[in-house]
Amino acid sequence: MGAKKKKIKAAGRFGAGYGKNVRDRFNAVEAQQRRLQPSPFHPTGKAKRLSSGIWKCIKTGRVFAGHAYFLAPRK
Repeated sequence: MGAKKKKIKAAGRFGAGYGKNVRDRFNAVEAQQRRLQPSPFHPTGKAKRLSSGIWKCIKTGRVFAGHAYFLAPRK
């Protein structure tokens, strides 16, 4: 994996050939998927993304399948 630049964040691994808009959209998705998401198993629990569609509740330790990049907010 390429080095990340401070100014362009996770999209620093891509060259200039991808364009600014594509890299900005990538940064938005990448930042959201790496953030802790609300867990569906515990009211105050958080879920961490292990891989595409695989999540783990930090509070209860349950591993479950969900959306690929981020979990839907609780209703």
